[in-house]
Amino acid sequence: MHFSQRVSLSEPNVITVAAEKLRAQGQKLVNISDSNPTRHGLGNTECPYQADPRGSCAARRALANFLSRRDGRCVNPDNLYLLSSTSQGYSWLMKLLCDPGEEVLAPTPGYPLIEALASLENVQVASYSFAWLGRKWEMDPLSLPATGVSPRPRALVVINPGNPTGAYLDRGEQQLVQEYCAANNLPLIADEVFYDFSLAAAPESRSRLAGCPEILTFALDGLSKNLCAPGVKIAWLEVSGPEELMREAKARLDIIADAFLPFSDILAAHLPGFLEKIPCQLEETRGRCAANLATLKRLLEEYLDSPVTAMEPQGGWNVLLRFPVHIDEDELGEKLLSDFGIYCQPGYFFDLPFAGTISLSLLLEPDSFRENAAKVLSIITALS
Repeated sequence: MHFSQRVSLSEPNVITVAAEKLRAQGQKLVNISDSNPTRHGLGNTECPYQADPRGSCAARRALANFLSRRDGRCVNPDNLYLLSSTSQGYSWLMKLLCDPGEEVLAPTPGYPLIEALASLENVQVASYSFAWLGRKWEMDPLSLPATGVSPRPRALVVINPGNPTGAYLDRGEQQLVQEYCAANNLPLIADEVFYDFSLAAAPESRSRLAGCPEILTFALDGLSKNLCAPGVKIAWLEVSGPEELMREAKARLDIIADAFLPFSDILAAHLPGFLEKIPCQLEETRGRCAANLATLKRLLEEYLDSPVTAMEPQGGWNVLLRFPVHIDEDELGEKLLSDFGIYCQPGYFFDLPFAGTISLSLLLEPDSFRENAAKVLSIITALS
């Protein structure tokens, strides 16, 4: 397994070794070089601080208990890192896995955030693709670089389900990903922030990649989506895989995390309460998205002559509309703005493999969604 040269493991110095030995024997030491004011009667006593690169131990235990109940598996809090955002998780993982100029594999179509984050880390992004087969998106295995190709990617990113496609990886695609990573000695980065927003009954062939034991896996999730609370700034990264690889990955990740220590103990104290609210928020958000998707289907039935079709998502918060390619996406966007004051994202924003698409959010309040989706359909129909 390749880890970047940005992070090097070093042996502790002789003083640190001696101090740890005395602590292990039960001796209490005075740190006369300590720079934490909260341990010396200074600062706000309501905000005691104990630095931990992985985040508050109590908060990680609460999160591990929540994930264990949710997923029906045993989650070890020592395998969790608390973050301020999944974007921060991507940034840390690129530091961990890639030297400057190296690359990761990421899916297209997809949200352009990965490219932006990679650019900030001086990392390149190569793509593998999903194809629309009329009813669902499927991974194209031939789009993955051949084993042994040079330069070799340093990680494979999967978005499960995809954004904005809403496509989950089925069991066969997950097996393909795992076999590819094993054959190429690649770690897997699994972004599953939208996983619980299914818009249809989940088939048995669907499962999370978080906790995958076969290959080194870094799973990203957070409250931005689960609690519909982007302002709370709580996310997490779970490490899983073969024990020896996990041990080295976490030792190196600890060095990166210790340089930033981003997770506030004030937020950590509130995490158990936030976690309790997730099930109700998920139910409300799934209900909103499913209702708006049903509204869109009814509108499409009402517009009998409309050339628009919905590329029905399996999950997530968005739906892609497809229309004749002679309608320019930018011209459509400008007309929606000028005629109705409606802003929408064109398909090329997500590197879709064909023209004639826009993305609609399913989060809008129902009346607003119906009114504005109808306006979108009316303009596309008129332009056809």
